Amino acid sequence: MHLNPYGQDAVCLMADLANSPPTSLDDLVKRCLDAGFVMDMPVVEEDLTVTLDLVDRWCEIVDTSDEKRRAELVNRLLAETAAHPRLTDHGGTGWHVHYRDQGLPLGKVLRALGAVGTALHLAGRGMSRLGRCAREGCGLVYVDVSRGGRQRYCSPRCSNRDAVRRHRARRAPGVA
Repeated sequence: MHLNPYGQDAVCLMADLANSPPTSLDDLVKRCLDAGFVMDMPVVEEDLTVTLDLVDRWCEIVDTSDEKRRAELVNRLLAETAAHPRLTDHGGTGWHVHYRDQGLPLGKVLRALGAVGTALHLAGRGMSRLGRCAREGCGLVYVDVSRGGRQRYCSPRCSNRDAVRRHRARRAPGVA
């Protein structure tokens, strides 16, 4: 079985790019490779600019808590980037569905992956399954893939730090 490349991995890559934007084209390519993407598309200089614009637009999706607004923003991105679905077996990775045209450069491929992956994630797991870390001073993006759908922190480390802070606040002298 081949898992859909537009699912969780694409959304997690978007969160990674949002939390630490790539600083060069080489950095962007390396991070895509590290995420397991088959790099069978052209890589052009404008890919970094296209990707950074995508990250800004994707963060708008993350930062709205209104479901209708979130859907509107995802739909705009889908309308601009996605193509009709097609079966492909590129790179010998097995048959799977692509929602993008052939021959697109990396930046535009990432737009399609990010848009479709985000749509699938939100529709399949719930419209509230993207957010920013609840720990004061953090603000990193998280993709909620938890079973219960109640993630509020970007990592267990932030969750633990916030729990310790709340515990100490309750135990502080003079607090009833």
